This record gives sequence, C-alpha cells and structure tokens, in this order.
Amino acid sequence: MAADPGFILLVTPLILLLCSSVQLIQIPKDYKMNNLTVPPTITEQSNETYVVYPNNDISLKCEATGDSALMFRWTKDGEFFDYKKDHRINTKRGSGTLSIPNSNGLMVKSFQGTWRCYVSNKFGTAVSSKIHLVAESAPKWQKEVIRPVTVEEGESVILPCNPPNSTMSRRIIWMNSTLFHIVQDKRVSMGLNGNLYFANVIAQDSHPDYTCHAQFLAARTIIQKEPIELRVKPTNSVKYRQPRFLMPPGSFSSYNALRGTVLHLECIAEGLPTPDIEWVRLNGMMPSARVSYENFKKLLRISDVMEEDDGEYQCIANNTRESVKHTYRVTVIAAPYWVKKPENNIYIPGETARLDCEVYGNPKPNISWKINGVPVKELDPDPRRQVRDGTLILANLQTEDTAVAQCEASNQHGVLLANAYIYVTKLPPQILTQDSMQYEAVEQMNVYMNCQAFGSPLPSIEWMRDQWTPVLEDDRYNVFTNGTLYITNAQKEDSGLYTCTAINDQDNATINAILDVKNATKILVPPKDTRVRIGDKAVFECDVLFDSSFQESSMSWKKDGKEIQESDDSSKYFIEDSNLTISSVDDTDQGIYTCVAWTQLDSVEKSAQLVVVDRPGAPYDLELSDQQEQSITLTWTPGNDNNSPIQEFIIEFEEDEFEPGIWHELTHVDGLTHLAQLQLSPFVNYQFRVVAVNEFGRSDASPGSERFQTAEAAPEKSPGGVKGEGSNPDNMIITWEPMKGLDQNGRGFRYLVKWRLQGQAGEWHKKEVAQPPVLVQSTDVFVPYEIRVQALNDIGEGPEPKTITGYSGEDFPDIAPENVGIEVLNRSAIKVTWSPVPKKHIHGHLGGYKIYYEIEHRIGIHGKQELRSRRHTKHHVFTVRGDQHHATIQGLEPFSHYSLRVLVFNGKGEGPPSPAKSFQTPEGVPGEPAFLNLKLISDTSLTLHWDVPRKPNGHITGYFLQYQPVNKTYAGVLTNINISDPHQRRWTLQDLDPKALYKFYLRALTAAGEGVPLIIEGSTVQEAEFPPVLNITFHSDDNSTVIQWTPREGQSNVEVRVRYLKKNGIAEDWKVSGTVNSTENFYKLSQLEPGTNYRIQLMAWNHTDFMSFWENDVMIRGIVKDKEDTQVDSEARPMKDETFGEYSDNEEETIGGGDSSQPSLNGEIKPLGSDDSLADYGGSVDVQFKRGWVLIGQYSGKKEGGAGGNESSGAASPVNNTMAGVPGVAEVGGGGGEDMPRVWGKYRKGRVSVSVSPPSSQSPTLQPRIPPTKDEAPKWKKGGFHNFFKSFKNKIA
Repeated sequence: MAADPGFILLVTPLILLLCSSVQLIQIPKDYKMNNLTVPPTITEQSNETYVVYPNNDISLKCEATGDSALMFRWTKDGEFFDYKKDHRINTKRGSGTLSIPNSNGLMVKSFQGTWRCYVSNKFGTAVSSKIHLVAESAPKWQKEVIRPVTVEEGESVILPCNPPNSTMSRRIIWMNSTLFHIVQDKRVSMGLNGNLYFANVIAQDSHPDYTCHAQFLAARTIIQKEPIELRVKPTNSVKYRQPRFLMPPGSFSSYNALRGTVLHLECIAEGLPTPDIEWVRLNGMMPSARVSYENFKKLLRISDVMEEDDGEYQCIANNTRESVKHTYRVTVIAAPYWVKKPENNIYIPGETARLDCEVYGNPKPNISWKINGVPVKELDPDPRRQVRDGTLILANLQTEDTAVAQCEASNQHGVLLANAYIYVTKLPPQILTQDSMQYEAVEQMNVYMNCQAFGSPLPSIEWMRDQWTPVLEDDRYNVFTNGTLYITNAQKEDSGLYTCTAINDQDNATINAILDVKNATKILVPPKDTRVRIGDKAVFECDVLFDSSFQESSMSWKKDGKEIQESDDSSKYFIEDSNLTISSVDDTDQGIYTCVAWTQLDSVEKSAQLVVVDRPGAPYDLELSDQQEQSITLTWTPGNDNNSPIQEFIIEFEEDEFEPGIWHELTHVDGLTHLAQLQLSPFVNYQFRVVAVNEFGRSDASPGSERFQTAEAAPEKSPGGVKGEGSNPDNMIITWEPMKGLDQNGRGFRYLVKWRLQGQAGEWHKKEVAQPPVLVQSTDVFVPYEIRVQALNDIGEGPEPKTITGYSGEDFPDIAPENVGIEVLNRSAIKVTWSPVPKKHIHGHLGGYKIYYEIEHRIGIHGKQELRSRRHTKHHVFTVRGDQHHATIQGLEPFSHYSLRVLVFNGKGEGPPSPAKSFQTPEGVPGEPAFLNLKLISDTSLTLHWDVPRKPNGHITGYFLQYQPVNKTYAGVLTNINISDPHQRRWTLQDLDPKALYKFYLRALTAAGEGVPLIIEGSTVQEAEFPPVLNITFHSDDNSTVIQWTPREGQSNVEVRVRYLKKNGIAEDWKVSGTVNSTENFYKLSQLEPGTNYRIQLMAWNHTDFMSFWENDVMIRGIVKDKEDTQVDSEARPMKDETFGEYSDNEEETIGGGDSSQPSLNGEIKPLGSDDSLADYGGSVDVQFKRGWVLIGQYSGKKEGGAGGNESSGAASPVNNTMAGVPGVAEVGGGGGEDMPRVWGKYRKGRVSVSVSPPSSQSPTLQPRIPPTKDEAPKWKKGGFHNFFKSFKNKIA
C-alpha cells in the first residue's frame, strides 16, 4: 500500500525533532561573562526521610546557586508555607534552609509532615525532592511479665527480646547483670529479630540474668529489658535429635530484596548434636565478590543487591542424625534509579532541546514532567513542546524559553527527582588557554596541547602547524571535543609552531603553541636478576642514554624503593658509569634494585632482584624423645636456608667405644622433615648431630645431642664374604670379612667357624676365633666343603649363617682337549671345535680354554713360501671363558699357513696343549704396492716405478693404473690402464699436459680382486728441492731460542714459516711466531716461558701447501742438543730384529751424547712433524761421534726417492724415509742399483760425514753392505753395533 504523503510530511518533522542533536554547554568560570546570569540549581537538601526526636533541633536544608537574586519558598503537605511569619523558624540571607530550635522538646510534632523547597530567579524555578519529617518519641520497652524459662538439658530454647519499633536502625546486645556479653557460638546465637537462640542447652547455660539491650544510635539512647532467668534441668538420658529450624520455621519462605541494599537471609536450627549450616543457590552461582557468611554461617549476606540476585537460596542444617532444608524465594524489587538523567544545557536560538529521563525500577516507575515546578499538563498548550516515552522535547527554542524542567519518577518503593535547566543564549568564542604556550615532550610520548574554548553555540576548533597545514592530515593527530590536540607517539619531526582557532557564528579567536620533541631517555642495558653468595660481589649494569639538550638529567639506584647513597665512610656501595657494585654481600643486601634515569620530562626505570644465597645455617635445638631399646626419635630446628631450599638433612652419629671422635652418617631425611626415627645398633653409646644440605653445600654441623646408650644384645648379622680357597693342593683357608664394632652388639665378641666335606652328614669341625682366617690342612686336591661362620658374644649367638661351598687347593689340569677340529670360514676367519676335558682332569675351577695359533709361513710374491724364524714367530692367543667348546677366530692373514693348539686352564694355570694342527687361509685382495715413484722423462712424459705389495695376500696377476688431472677445485677425467703382466714394475706415460698436476692410482690384482690403491700426485714440471734449508741447529736461553741453518744452494728468497706448541698441547694450539727469508740464516723465537718444553716446526711451501720439514723439542733453559744427536743415539740402543732376535748392548757409552729415551732401532721414522732423522736435513749431515762412530741413513721400500712425485721430491727429500742403523735393503755406499739412492761417508778428524744423493748421481761403491754378511753377523751380536760402526769408519778412512 502506498504511503500517505500527508502522513509522511507530518512524521518527518517529528523524526527530525527527536533526532536533533542536543549540545551540553557549561559556562566555565574563566569565561568573561559580562554579567551573564543562569537559572537556579539546588545544591543541597535534607534526606527524604528526616526523623526528629524530642531532644533534637530541626534543620530543613535547601541551598542553591544562580547568578541572580534567588527566591526561596516552602510547601508543607502540598500547601504553601510562609515560614517568614513563624517566629520559631530562623533563616539566613541567600539560603532557603529552615532552622527550628527545639527548646522544650514538645513542638516537633507540629512540624511533622511532607516538605518541599522551591528556588526561583528570573530564568526559572528549581524544585527539591519531598522531605518527610517524622517526629518520633523516645523508645521505651513495652511492659510485660517476665517469667523464668525452664528447659531440660539437651533441648532447645528461645529467649525473646521484642525491642521497641523505630523508624531508625537499632543494635541489640545480650548481656548479664554484670554487663558481660553473652558468649555466642555455633550453639548459642542471636537472630536478626534480637531473640537469643539455643540449639541445645547445657547445664552451664543456667543463669538468672539474661538481659536484652537495645541501642538507638539516632536517639543516642540505650534501653534494657527485664532480665530473663534460664533454668536447665539436668538429665541422665540426653537424646540426640535431628535438626529443626527455629528461624524461619518450615521449609519455604519468600523474601523481597530492595535493589542496592544488603540482603540478609537467616537460618537458625536446633538439634543435638549442634547442626552445621551450609548455603547453596539453586538457580546459579553465588555472587562470590559480594557474598559473605556471618553468625557462624547462620546468616547469608549479599551486599549491593542486583537484579541477577533474584532466585532461590537454600540453607541446609545437618548433624549426625539427619539434615533439613529451608528454601528462600528471593524477589529483587527496585525503587526508581537513573539510567539517563537530564542535565543542564545551554542552547542557541532555533535549536531543539531533548531532555531524556530514563529510569528503571521494579515495578516500572511512573514518569512526570514539570517546568518551573508546574506540571506540563497544567501549562498552556504549545506545539513546540512534547513528551514522548519519558523524554521532554522543546523545538525551535527562543531566549524566552529559558526555564528549569523537573523529571519525577516514582513507584511504591521510592521517588526520584531531577532538575535540569534549559538556557537559551548566544556567546562569542573565547579561548581560555594561555597564548604562546611552550610544550616539551620526548619521543614516543603522547602529547596534549590545550586549546580550551567556550562560546554559544560551541565553537569549532581547528589546529594548524607550519604555514597553516591542517594537523589532521596525520593519523597520529586527534582533536578532542574540548579542543585539546592529542599527538600519539610523538616524533622529532613533530617539533614546531602550532596554531589553534576557535570559531562560531559570533566571532573567532586564535592562540599559538610551540612544541619541542626530544629524544626519549633509554636504558640500553638493564640490570639483571642476580643470585650472589654471601661474601661475594654483586654488580648491576645499567647503561643509560639521555638527550643532550636536557639541562637536567641524572640517574640513581634504589633498593626496595629507597634511594642508595654513596658515602665516603662506607665501601658497601660503589656507583661508577651508572653501574652499581655491592661489595661483600650479606643478608641485608637482598632486595629489589632499581636503576632510575630521569629528566624534567620523562623517567625510565628497570629493576632486578638480588637474592643472597649461601649454604644453610647449622640446625640447632636437638632433642631426643621416645627412647626404646634400639630406637629413638631425634628432632631439631633448621637453621636459615639462606634463600636456597634445604634439600636434605644428614643425621650423623659418634660413639665412644670403637671409633671415638669419628662421626658417621646414619641416615638422610628430606629437607622438609625436621624429625627422624632412628634405628640403632645394640651396645653403642650414641651422640647425634645434624647437617643441612642445599645446592651450595653442607651447613656446619649442629651441636651434638645428649648421649644415648643402647642395651646389649646377641649379634644380628652374620659375617659376609665367607670363602674357602686353598693356597696349596692339600689345604683350604677359610676367610671372611671381619664385622664392624657397631655390629658386635655386646662384650666377648668372637666367630664360630664350622666346616665339613660336602655331601657328608657327619659332625662339623668347629673352631672359635677372634678374627679370620682359619687354616684347614691335609685335604685332598680340589674337594668341596660346606662352611659356616657365625657371630656370637656373651649375650648369645647371632643368626644362623648361610652355608657356603668352599674348595681345597687346585692343581694343574693333566690332559689336553681332544678331537680338535678346524673349519676355514673365509680368507681371514676359522671356526675351531674340541671335546670338553672331563671335570676330574681339570683339578680346579674351570677357567676356560685357550687357543694358541701362529703363522708357520706365508706364500710369497711368486708363490714361494716365506719361512719365518721360530724364535721370531708371533704367537696369538684366543681365550674362551667357561665351559664352551667352540670359537670363531677372525683377523687372520690371507694366503698363509697356520698351526694351532688348544689347552684347558683353571685357577692354578694351564694344562698341556693338544697336538698342533695346521691349516691354510685362502687368497685375498692384495695390499697397496710397496712404493710408487715418478721419474721425469720430458715436459710431456714421465715413468712410474713401483714394487709388489708387501702383503700380496695371493698370486699377483697384474696391476690396474688410473690417473687424472687435478687442482684445488677440479678433478679431470680418469684414464684407465690394465697391466696384465704381474712382473711389470714400470710404466711410461706420454702426451701429458706440461702445466697440469696429476693424481695417480695404482692397484695390484689377485684372483680375489683389486687391492687398495697407492695414490700420489705429480707433474712433469721440474720442482725446487725441498726442504729449502740444511744443517739446522738451535740453542736457547731463559725465554727464547735461536734457530740457525744453511740455505740450499740454488734456492734463495724462500719463505720459511716458524710455529710452536707447548709440549703437552693439542694440534689446535699450534701458534705461528712469524716468517723469515731463508737467506737470513737464522730466526729468534722470543717471549717463551722459562722452564717449559716446546715443540717447534719450520715449514715451507711444497707444491700445494705449507709442509713441515723440521720439528724438534726445545727446553727453554740452557743449551739443548739438536735432535740429530739423539737420533744417532737411538741407533746404538738395544733392539729386537727379525733376523738376529734379541740383542743387548751393555756398553755404557752412547753415540752423540743422547739420552736413553729414543725409539727402537728397527722402528720407522714417523712422518714429518714427528721424530726426525739424519736424512730429514738434506743430502749432507755432519755428526760428531765421541769415538768416531757413524750412523748410516737408509732409503728403502716405498720411501725411495724419485722425480716428479709428491712422495719424493729430490735426492734429499725427507718424505716417508725409513732410517735404521742395521738390517735394511739399501746399500751403504754406492752401487745399490739404478733405482737406489747412493749413500757414502767421509771420515776426517774424528768426524764422519754421511751424504745422500739421488739415484742419478755417481759415487764410489763402499763396503760393507747393510745387512752384514753371514760372517759379520756374529760380530754384530757379540760386539754390538758400535764395533760395526768402528769397522765402517776404518773402511771409509
């Protein structure tokens, strides 16, 4: 249906009228009013209920404000009351308060009634609330006959009070005639009505003077009732009764609670035993924040009652007999209260005023409006005035509409009144804030810049900055309705000049403001929580940053909120660079320490806690109680835990008989326990002490307790560790662990030892002794005995001991295992089996079996057997524990002949071995070739030389060669070459890149497969000789050592790096001292520690990296011989040799004056960076011998030199060289073959010069060879190496 246009036109103005904005304007005091006046406002009036007693004066208050002469008038019971005509009433100028002196106490009745005050000026009239003046007589007790109350013991009783009624509150007190209060408890209590309730009476309740007193505070009066006598008749048959409610009676009642007041629900029950009271809410949760229980839970109290408290509450009375319940149905009622109260407003002409009067109550209040005290209904009709849903609407206001409106709301529970004036006027804007204010702030602070303005209509506020830029373009800027400019998180760029302008239709006004934003004070490093032990130092850091433009800035420290002051006469606190140091911390220093940094604009603080900790204080107050024959209770008081919880207490004891003065731990208890039930041993005079333990250690021990002597008793333990073992085949020694004195339990302690053959039920052999052992003689070999050792004293015997089995002495097994079998599992493992040896032939405890095996011979490189001297054959032992008759042995060498024997062993030793059995292991993959050297042919070709593996592990069938170009980050394509001739020992490669470095891989082959490759790197480029220096010596003083050398001929300007390491350091501790040019001939290593051993290395660049070419131990004290001397000495020491067996040189003289801690002669020189050799220092080494002896250097095996390979870099290369003074495969002198280095010597003036040259050099052949011939061998053994060296010296000479 289409809407009626007329209806729309009618409704639209009404909607606009209802929705028109209402401006709340209050004229500030600072506004220059120019004699502007406002309607009146009532500021004070009497309470709505005003009670007056005969001895009270009357004061009906009515005070108001207004800027014009105020006129006051009163009504009484709705009629005008001319107080000026009543001489009894006094007033003051400018006040409407009526003061009525009550001279005779009789006239108050004439002023009883309902009063209301009216205040008027030329703008309107304000009205007060109704004041109900009540004249009340002095309270008196009604006359009644008081009779004694008699009741039987155990029954309930109620003593009535029935105080006088009064409009004002009262307080009831029960006392006796001596004015002592009647003691109230769960059994006896007073109700809200003043009655005294007894849930059950006892004989002591009999009194003749129970008196109820009523105190009326407003009347300043206390009155008392006649005393009541309570007589309790004793009875011998008190009966228990289930609970019954005395107040309220029954099981259900209703209660109205007025909103905003206090709700009291009472349940008083009788019964025997005395009932307990509990409360529950049946329709929800109790309002825990507002609920409380009084009068021993007989009274439920809910403060500030709200609508949500409406519901059912139940009290439950219960005792041992039964429980009863009473339910309260609570309905919350409410006098009218404000939801939205009308307020004073200032309007401009033409505006619409909307005065809301929103009120709630239960039941719903009635709302009425008045204007200047006259009901709206009684005013002349005005179309601009409407009342809708409690809202007064006045449209198109004019100045003559200025008035005071009253909204009054009422229901049966109360009346609510509000005055609100409607002031219609126009005022030009004024800015009340001072002009050119300067504001200072710090970054991130919120800034408030004031611009308080007033006018009517209210002026609009606009803020501008820097050449009239509106500030609201930045989201951080906001303008409040009061004109204040609010800047959030101020920044440095917010500094500048600001302008505030207030504008309305009357005028405009402007002020300026200046803002300076500084850097915020910051604590860059705040203090941290610290735990410090007593006596230590505590340090709190606090790094502060201030803006440099602040004239005032400082920082300080606080402890527990109080500032810390440094003082000249105390060293406790020390503040430096904003850090706080607390020296010698004690208990009083514990607390919260705060670093405070402040300026005139901001302050910042950070706190940290100092916890002072220490080991706990000693326990004290030790007491003994509950003394029994063998137990006692010990209690104590813990000492201070010093902020570290006590983890446990240790109870210690001392006794004065066996170990006087020595304290022993008895038990531990938890740190929360302060007593211990101690179980004690008999016949001990105890003293106890207690030690507390926390994370910082043990406390001092407490003072000792008083002593406690336990009674004697028979032993409670048997000796432990009882054994029977023979030292010879014909005896048995019985031993045991002696019992401690604390376990002897009495005087006359001794041991009863019993033994007999196992399995025989005959008599025991017995012997009493004071201590072990007991020797049993003339036994058979390894026969079992039953043994018992029992403790006894003068009181009696200890517990019956366990019977243990002992044995007489063992003898060696007398037969070997039989039926030994061998199963070859693979090239390195076999399985061995055998038959067990019968027990009677073991003659002792079976230990197990041992398998002895050894290599008889290996199958050589070309299939020939390599025989080994029996004397130098290494025996291997595989032990099988227990009664096991098989074993798997691994780790055997492939392609070898072994022999094997098996024997049994016991605790005495080994039995005879089984006959030897032989077996052979199959072929395996070969080891790496013995060596691989490179020989330079041209700049594009080279020849590889090698030898067969030292461990061929089978028949060599050929070789597999691979090579590829490499650098630090790249590896080229592998080239593969199969060499099928097993006798091939060299291979020449053509068409190589003269600029490339190659990596070569050579593997030997057997029928079992490829072996492990030998890998070297090399190229066709001619490299410089390495090392770059020779003839290295050194000497040291107190804190340095000087290393000297001779540069190698043809090599100059080579960088030599020097580094050092303390002797016991690890590889990561090497330190580089510096570098030196090789032509400088020496280097001084300084700032070393006197009396310290160092390891020193010289290093030079060798193709791809720095490599050590000399290393030695240096003692920074005096002169230390170069290691060349000690190496010489090592050649002259006793040794073992696979050809000549053990050898011992008993001559005292040593070569080169070295010490006796050098390596074995047949040992290999370790890689560079470890022990050195003569060959390490190049092609010529000059060694001084005491008696003209010489040590010969030898190159053998894969240590042979060769051109182009990383493993061999020239004739004097020390890389992987083997040095020995005796057996080897190199020649002494020349003529060792084309692939062998030449070694020769020269003797002059007691010195032998030994030189080494590459295979390509020529030298005379010198004899003898090493190893010596068969004719010379006996001389080696008989006369030692020294004679051989002498012989060689003579031949050189």
